[in-house]
Amino acid sequence: MNFKLAALSTTLLLGLSVISSAKAADAICYNCPPQWADWGNMLKTIKSDLGLDVPLDNKNSGQALSQLIAEKANPVADFGYFGVTFGIKAKSDGVTQAYKPKGFDDIDAGLKDPEGHWVSIHSGTFGLFVNKDALGGAPVPACWADLQKPEYKGMVAYLDPATAFVGYVGAVAINQALGGSLDNFDPAIGYFKKLLENDPIVPKQTSYARVVSGEIPILLDYDFNAYRAKYTESGNFEFVIPCEGTVTVPYVVSLVKNAPHENNAKKIIDFLLSDKGQTIWANAYLRPVRNVPLPSEVKSRYLPDSEYSRAKPVDYGKMEAVQKSFSDRYLDAVR
Repeated sequence: MNFKLAALSTTLLLGLSVISSAKAADAICYNCPPQWADWGNMLKTIKSDLGLDVPLDNKNSGQALSQLIAEKANPVADFGYFGVTFGIKAKSDGVTQAYKPKGFDDIDAGLKDPEGHWVSIHSGTFGLFVNKDALGGAPVPACWADLQKPEYKGMVAYLDPATAFVGYVGAVAINQALGGSLDNFDPAIGYFKKLLENDPIVPKQTSYARVVSGEIPILLDYDFNAYRAKYTESGNFEFVIPCEGTVTVPYVVSLVKNAPHENNAKKIIDFLLSDKGQTIWANAYLRPVRNVPLPSEVKSRYLPDSEYSRAKPVDYGKMEAVQKSFSDRYLDAVR
């Protein structure tokens, strides 16, 4: 089963609850999970500042896009939040409409669709989110290669690369770090096949709470989630930028084509890119996409710039173009 069909299978399970939420909401977002990227706080602030109620939504990027496609003739959602490759694909699938929010001109050309079908709102750096208390005495891993060692058997989790953007980012990060390219995913496929020997956990949706609880000791995830845990949760958490290198990627929002609450959605997207909205992201350890400075207290909690020098951008358009072929290959060779 390819990744689109797998994600489409969730539509029937999610559809009724989405329609129920839509009746009472001022706008509907697909993929605004409370435990991811501080969406919980962001939507509370939108409620208090704009008077607009937006229900939290626990999809991932692939599930959100699949449901938008399924509802294309009768849209329920007003805006969607995606990893950048799914934002690019949402445009090509005809489920978005052009909108250039306030602050659009402040965003670098490579971080937005020129017509406004998708626009970046923040970015993150990929690595290892570690609950040190759950390692059972094993050292904090320093490299991608470490995760294949026997002492981490059953401890490592990564989101499904076939349906979740964060899972695909992990595959791209590992592939690039081990000498591959967007034209050659052999290193990533070989890595994940070997990692199977260590009994990895492969959830389909964000697993922040499972790391905090200790159920998952090591999660392939972003810096912002690890810093949030380190500085707001009880326990000992760490973010590791693997020694071989990693990637930095943006997350985007799109206005849904024929959105039922289009004007409300535009106000919300404007807010996400406003100084206040960008500062909320920054305080949650997400890198603002506009030139809003990181608060000094937040900046001091990041790993040193020398560590971040191992994180590189990629060609996001090419990353989207090869995503399906990678997903098909991963499903065939690994899962």
